[in-house]
Amino acid sequence: MEDRVITFHPSRGVRTPTVPSRPRQIMTVQFDAIYQALPSADMQLLVETAVQSGLRWGELTELRTGDLSPVTRILTVSRKVIEVNPKFEPNGKRFAVKDYPKDKEYRRLKLSAQLVRKIEAHVRSAALEPGDLLFADRAAPARPLRAVPDPATLGLTRPNGKGRRYRHDTLSAYTAGRCRCEHCRGAFAVYRAKRRAEAGARPQPRAAGSDGHIPRNWIRRSVWLPACQAAKLGFSPRVHDLRHADASWLLAGGADLQVVKERLGHASIMTTQKYLHTRPVADDAALDAFTKIRSRSQGQPA
Repeated sequence: MEDRVITFHPSRGVRTPTVPSRPRQIMTVQFDAIYQALPSADMQLLVETAVQSGLRWGELTELRTGDLSPVTRILTVSRKVIEVNPKFEPNGKRFAVKDYPKDKEYRRLKLSAQLVRKIEAHVRSAALEPGDLLFADRAAPARPLRAVPDPATLGLTRPNGKGRRYRHDTLSAYTAGRCRCEHCRGAFAVYRAKRRAEAGARPQPRAAGSDGHIPRNWIRRSVWLPACQAAKLGFSPRVHDLRHADASWLLAGGADLQVVKERLGHASIMTTQKYLHTRPVADDAALDAFTKIRSRSQGQPA
Protein backbone atom coordinates (compact mmCIF):
# COMPACT_ATOMS: atom_id res chain seq x y z
CA MET A 1 0.00 0.00 0.00
CA GLU A 2 2.74 2.50 0.92
CA ASP A 3 4.80 1.67 -2.18
CA ARG A 4 1.72 1.92 -4.44
CA VAL A 5 2.14 -1.70 -5.55
CA ILE A 6 -1.43 -2.56 -4.62
CA THR A 7 -4.39 -0.22 -4.35
CA PHE A 8 -6.63 -2.25 -2.07
CA HIS A 9 -5.65 -3.59 1.33
CA PRO A 10 -6.58 -7.31 1.45
CA SER A 11 -7.27 -7.17 5.19
CA ARG A 12 -9.56 -4.18 5.06
CA GLY A 13 -12.80 -4.87 6.90
CA VAL A 14 -11.48 -8.07 8.52
CA ARG A 15 -12.24 -8.10 12.22
CA THR A 16 -9.56 -9.56 14.41
CA PRO A 17 -10.51 -11.29 17.67
CA THR A 18 -10.19 -9.24 20.83
CA VAL A 19 -7.18 -10.14 22.94
CA PRO A 20 -7.66 -8.86 26.51
CA SER A 21 -4.60 -7.53 28.28
CA ARG A 22 -3.72 -9.64 31.29
CA PRO A 23 -2.96 -7.96 34.60
CA ARG A 24 0.68 -7.90 35.64
CA GLN A 25 1.72 -10.30 38.37
CA ILE A 26 4.05 -8.29 40.57
CA MET A 27 6.53 -9.87 42.97
CA THR A 28 5.85 -8.95 46.59
CA VAL A 29 6.87 -11.36 49.36
CA GLN A 30 8.15 -13.69 46.61
CA PHE A 31 11.19 -11.47 46.12
CA ASP A 32 12.61 -12.35 49.53
CA ALA A 33 12.30 -16.08 48.75
CA ILE A 34 14.17 -15.61 45.45
CA TYR A 35 16.77 -13.41 47.11
CA GLN A 36 17.57 -16.04 49.74
CA ALA A 37 17.85 -18.76 47.08
CA LEU A 38 20.46 -16.93 45.00
CA PRO A 39 23.82 -18.75 44.91
CA SER A 40 26.18 -15.97 46.02
CA ALA A 41 26.38 -12.59 47.69
CA ASP A 42 27.40 -10.98 44.39
CA MET A 43 24.26 -12.27 42.67
CA GLN A 44 22.19 -11.04 45.61
CA LEU A 45 23.75 -7.59 45.26
CA LEU A 46 23.01 -7.53 41.53
CA VAL A 47 19.35 -8.48 42.05
CA GLU A 48 18.93 -6.06 44.96
CA THR A 49 20.37 -3.23 42.85
CA ALA A 50 18.02 -4.16 40.01
CA VAL A 51 14.88 -4.13 42.15
CA GLN A 52 15.78 -0.87 43.92
CA SER A 53 16.92 1.06 40.84
CA GLY A 54 14.51 -0.37 38.27
CA LEU A 55 17.26 -0.39 35.65
CA ARG A 56 16.88 -2.32 32.43
CA TRP A 57 19.23 -5.29 32.00
CA GLY A 58 21.46 -3.49 29.50
CA GLU A 59 21.76 -0.50 31.83
CA LEU A 60 22.40 -2.63 34.92
CA THR A 61 25.18 -4.75 33.43
CA GLU A 62 26.94 -1.69 31.96
CA LEU A 63 27.18 0.12 35.29
CA ARG A 64 30.72 1.18 36.12
CA THR A 65 32.13 1.86 39.55
CA GLY A 66 32.47 5.55 38.74
CA ASP A 67 28.75 5.88 37.92
CA LEU A 68 27.89 5.88 41.63
CA SER A 69 28.74 8.74 43.98
CA PRO A 70 29.01 7.21 47.48
CA VAL A 71 28.70 10.65 49.13
CA THR A 72 25.44 11.72 47.51
CA ARG A 73 24.27 8.14 46.77
CA ILE A 74 23.39 9.31 43.25
CA LEU A 75 23.62 6.75 40.44
CA THR A 76 24.03 8.13 36.90
CA VAL A 77 22.65 6.02 34.05
CA SER A 78 24.48 7.08 30.88
CA ARG A 79 25.11 3.90 28.87
CA LYS A 80 23.66 0.53 27.98
CA VAL A 81 25.07 -2.68 26.56
CA ILE A 82 23.39 -4.96 24.05
CA GLU A 83 24.23 -8.49 22.98
CA VAL A 84 24.85 -8.86 19.26
CA ASN A 85 25.69 -11.67 16.87
CA PRO A 86 29.50 -11.68 16.47
CA LYS A 87 29.07 -12.55 12.76
CA PHE A 88 27.49 -9.16 12.11
CA GLU A 89 29.64 -7.09 14.46
CA PRO A 90 32.57 -5.34 12.70
CA ASN A 91 35.09 -6.45 15.32
CA GLY A 92 33.53 -9.85 16.02
CA LYS A 93 32.51 -8.88 19.54
CA ARG A 94 29.56 -10.24 21.46
CA PHE A 95 28.64 -7.04 23.27
CA ALA A 96 28.22 -3.50 22.00
CA VAL A 97 28.09 -0.49 24.32
CA LYS A 98 25.95 2.53 23.44
CA ASP A 99 26.72 5.88 25.02
CA TYR A 100 23.09 6.48 25.89
CA PRO A 101 20.31 4.45 27.54
CA LYS A 102 17.08 3.39 25.85
CA ASP A 103 15.33 6.72 26.43
CA LYS A 104 18.35 8.46 24.78
CA GLU A 105 19.01 10.75 27.72
CA TYR A 106 20.99 10.47 30.94
CA ARG A 107 19.10 10.10 34.16
CA ARG A 108 20.09 10.19 37.82
CA LEU A 109 18.51 8.34 40.70
CA LYS A 110 19.26 7.91 44.38
CA LEU A 111 19.95 4.61 46.13
CA SER A 112 19.42 3.73 49.78
CA ALA A 113 22.29 4.06 52.24
CA GLN A 114 22.16 0.33 52.96
CA LEU A 115 22.59 -0.60 49.28
CA VAL A 116 25.39 1.93 48.78
CA ARG A 117 27.30 0.41 51.72
CA LYS A 118 26.96 -3.05 50.14
CA ILE A 119 28.19 -1.74 46.79
CA GLU A 120 31.17 -0.02 48.44
CA ALA A 121 32.09 -3.28 50.21
CA HIS A 122 31.81 -5.12 46.89
CA VAL A 123 34.09 -2.57 45.19
CA ARG A 124 36.70 -2.90 47.96
CA SER A 125 36.64 -6.71 48.01
CA ALA A 126 37.00 -6.95 44.21
CA ALA A 127 39.54 -4.08 44.07
CA LEU A 128 37.57 -2.35 41.31
CA GLU A 129 38.77 0.79 39.57
CA PRO A 130 36.37 3.65 38.59
CA GLY A 131 36.17 2.37 34.99
CA ASP A 132 35.55 -1.28 35.88
CA LEU A 133 32.21 -2.98 35.49
CA LEU A 134 30.32 -3.07 38.76
CA PHE A 135 28.79 -6.45 37.93
CA ALA A 136 30.82 -8.75 35.70
CA ASP A 137 31.01 -12.43 34.85
CA ARG A 138 33.89 -12.80 37.31
CA ALA A 139 31.12 -13.09 39.93
CA ALA A 140 29.56 -16.11 38.24
CA PRO A 141 29.46 -19.07 40.62
CA ALA A 142 30.89 -22.38 39.47
CA ARG A 143 28.30 -24.70 38.00
CA PRO A 144 27.89 -27.73 40.27
CA LEU A 145 28.38 -31.20 38.87
CA ARG A 146 25.12 -33.01 38.27
CA ALA A 147 24.56 -36.75 38.46
CA VAL A 148 23.47 -38.36 35.19
CA PRO A 149 19.95 -39.74 35.77
CA ASP A 150 18.71 -43.10 34.59
CA PRO A 151 16.67 -42.51 31.37
CA ALA A 152 14.05 -44.98 32.60
CA THR A 153 13.22 -42.68 35.52
CA LEU A 154 12.69 -39.53 33.44
CA GLY A 155 9.22 -40.47 32.19
CA LEU A 156 7.60 -39.39 28.94
CA THR A 157 7.25 -36.06 27.16
CA ARG A 158 4.00 -34.17 26.78
CA PRO A 159 1.79 -35.29 23.89
CA ASN A 160 2.71 -33.65 20.59
CA GLY A 161 0.26 -32.53 17.93
CA LYS A 162 -0.57 -36.16 17.09
CA GLY A 163 -0.97 -37.14 20.73
CA ARG A 164 2.23 -39.18 20.83
CA ARG A 165 4.65 -39.20 23.74
CA TYR A 166 8.32 -40.11 23.82
CA ARG A 167 10.86 -41.06 26.45
CA HIS A 168 13.09 -38.21 27.65
CA ASP A 169 16.81 -38.22 26.83
CA THR A 170 16.17 -39.57 23.32
CA LEU A 171 16.50 -38.11 19.85
CA SER A 172 12.82 -38.81 19.13
CA ALA A 173 11.77 -36.74 22.15
CA TYR A 174 13.71 -33.74 20.79
CA THR A 175 12.66 -33.98 17.13
CA ALA A 176 9.17 -35.50 17.15
CA GLY A 177 8.15 -34.64 20.71
CA ARG A 178 9.53 -31.07 20.51
CA CYS A 179 10.84 -31.38 24.07
CA ARG A 180 13.54 -28.90 25.03
CA CYS A 181 14.43 -30.08 28.52
CA GLU A 182 18.11 -30.39 29.40
CA HIS A 183 18.09 -34.17 28.89
CA CYS A 184 16.57 -34.05 25.40
CA ARG A 185 18.79 -31.16 24.36
CA GLY A 186 21.78 -33.14 25.60
CA ALA A 187 20.78 -36.19 23.57
CA PHE A 188 20.47 -34.07 20.43
CA ALA A 189 23.85 -32.41 21.08
CA VAL A 190 25.52 -35.83 21.39
CA TYR A 191 23.88 -36.92 18.13
CA ARG A 192 25.10 -33.82 16.26
CA ALA A 193 28.63 -34.20 17.64
CA LYS A 194 28.70 -37.82 16.50
CA ARG A 195 27.54 -36.93 12.99
CA ARG A 196 30.15 -34.19 12.69
CA ALA A 197 32.86 -36.60 13.86
CA GLU A 198 31.76 -39.19 11.28
CA ALA A 199 31.95 -36.54 8.56
CA GLY A 200 35.53 -35.76 9.54
CA ALA A 201 34.83 -32.37 11.05
CA ARG A 202 37.19 -31.31 13.80
CA PRO A 203 35.52 -29.80 16.87
CA GLN A 204 36.20 -26.12 17.32
CA PRO A 205 36.36 -24.85 20.91
CA ARG A 206 33.74 -22.24 21.60
CA ALA A 207 35.03 -18.97 22.91
CA ALA A 208 32.86 -17.27 25.47
CA GLY A 209 33.38 -13.96 23.70
CA SER A 210 32.57 -12.01 26.84
CA ASP A 211 34.40 -8.79 27.64
CA GLY A 212 33.21 -8.91 31.23
CA HIS A 213 29.52 -8.23 30.64
CA ILE A 214 27.12 -10.81 32.03
CA PRO A 215 25.17 -12.63 29.28
CA ARG A 216 21.43 -12.39 29.75
CA ASN A 217 20.85 -16.05 28.85
CA TRP A 218 23.48 -17.25 31.32
CA ILE A 219 22.01 -15.33 34.24
CA ARG A 220 18.53 -16.61 33.39
CA ARG A 221 19.45 -20.28 33.12
CA SER A 222 22.22 -20.62 35.70
CA VAL A 223 21.12 -18.19 38.42
CA TRP A 224 17.59 -16.81 38.10
CA LEU A 225 15.54 -19.88 37.11
CA PRO A 226 17.18 -22.20 39.69
CA ALA A 227 16.51 -19.59 42.40
CA CYS A 228 12.85 -19.27 41.33
CA GLN A 229 12.45 -23.05 41.36
CA ALA A 230 14.02 -23.30 44.81
CA ALA A 231 11.67 -20.56 46.07
CA LYS A 232 8.60 -22.56 44.87
CA LEU A 233 6.66 -19.49 43.79
CA GLY A 234 3.96 -21.12 41.69
CA PHE A 235 4.75 -18.83 38.73
CA SER A 236 7.87 -17.96 36.74
CA PRO A 237 8.90 -14.29 36.98
CA ARG A 238 11.50 -12.88 34.62
CA VAL A 239 14.59 -10.89 35.53
CA HIS A 240 12.90 -7.91 33.84
CA ASP A 241 10.03 -8.24 36.33
CA LEU A 242 12.36 -6.75 38.95
CA ARG A 243 11.86 -3.46 37.10
CA HIS A 244 8.09 -3.89 37.28
CA ALA A 245 8.34 -4.64 41.00
CA ASP A 246 10.35 -1.47 41.60
CA ALA A 247 7.74 0.71 39.87
CA SER A 248 4.85 -0.94 41.69
CA TRP A 249 6.51 -0.72 45.12
CA LEU A 250 7.42 2.95 44.68
CA LEU A 251 3.88 3.95 43.73
CA ALA A 252 2.33 1.79 46.44
CA GLY A 253 4.60 3.49 48.99
CA GLY A 254 3.36 6.94 48.00
CA ALA A 255 6.08 8.07 45.58
CA ASP A 256 5.17 10.83 43.14
CA LEU A 257 4.13 9.59 39.72
CA GLN A 258 6.46 11.98 37.89
CA VAL A 259 9.42 10.98 40.08
CA VAL A 260 8.84 7.29 39.33
CA LYS A 261 8.59 8.08 35.61
CA GLU A 262 11.95 9.85 35.66
CA ARG A 263 13.63 7.11 37.72
CA LEU A 264 12.54 4.40 35.31
CA GLY A 265 13.13 6.41 32.17
CA HIS A 266 9.61 6.03 30.78
CA ALA A 267 8.89 8.08 27.67
CA SER A 268 5.25 8.60 28.67
CA ILE A 269 3.63 8.97 32.06
CA MET A 270 0.85 6.69 30.80
CA THR A 271 3.31 3.82 30.99
CA THR A 272 4.04 4.62 34.63
CA GLN A 273 0.32 4.82 35.49
CA LYS A 274 -0.10 1.14 34.60
CA TYR A 275 1.61 0.26 37.88
CA LEU A 276 -0.81 2.17 40.10
CA HIS A 277 -3.10 -0.82 40.67
CA THR A 278 -0.70 -3.74 40.39
CA ARG A 279 -0.18 -4.25 44.13
CA PRO A 280 -2.60 -6.52 46.05
CA VAL A 281 -3.21 -3.69 48.56
CA ALA A 282 -3.90 -1.06 45.88
CA ASP A 283 -7.67 -1.08 46.49
CA ASP A 284 -7.55 -1.33 50.29
CA ALA A 285 -8.44 2.36 50.75
CA ALA A 286 -11.49 2.02 48.49
CA LEU A 287 -12.57 -1.18 50.26
CA ASP A 288 -12.19 0.46 53.69
CA ALA A 289 -14.31 3.41 52.54
CA PHE A 290 -17.00 1.04 51.26
CA THR A 291 -17.03 -0.92 54.53
CA LYS A 292 -17.21 2.31 56.56
CA ILE A 293 -20.25 3.64 54.65
CA ARG A 294 -22.04 0.29 54.70
CA SER A 295 -21.50 -0.12 58.44
CA ARG A 296 -22.84 3.41 59.03
CA SER A 297 -25.99 2.67 56.99
CA GLN A 298 -26.59 -0.47 59.05
CA GLY A 299 -26.17 1.42 62.32
CA GLN A 300 -22.94 -0.34 63.20
CA PRO A 301 -19.88 1.45 64.54
CA ALA A 302 -17.34 2.16 61.77
